[in-house]
Amino acid sequence: MKFLIDNWMLIGVALASGGMLLWPLISSGMAAGSLSASGAVQLINREKAVVIDVSEIEEFATGHVGGAKNIPLGQLEEKLPMAVKNKALPLILVCPTGARANRALAVAKKLGYEQAQCLAGGLKLWKEANLPLEKA
Repeated sequence: MKFLIDNWMLIGVALASGGMLLWPLISSGMAAGSLSASGAVQLINREKAVVIDVSEIEEFATGHVGGAKNIPLGQLEEKLPMAVKNKALPLILVCPTGARANRALAVAKKLGYEQAQCLAGGLKLWKEANLPLEKA
């Protein structure tokens, strides 16, 4: 007990630095509906998940997840119900960085796609996991 009292500042610094190391995992990695690259592959293979790329047409042409359908974020609300009629299927939303996919997640949930998730880190994470990309 004497050690704790004598070294309270050292213990405080250790706890603060540990918290700072965990903060990126807590803040970005655990966003609602976020999905790892390996989790996305499992959903695609096991549950026939539909991949929707919300990138602009030019971005989609430079590289996208195999079999993905391109619906730019601005057109998602009107085109998603036509592209994916079965709302019970898992839906994976993708963009280059994951930012637009997070916004698209709210739109998909509003339209009734309860199993919608976004790929955490977007195509950047997909490439880092050495998963293949298709080019149009």
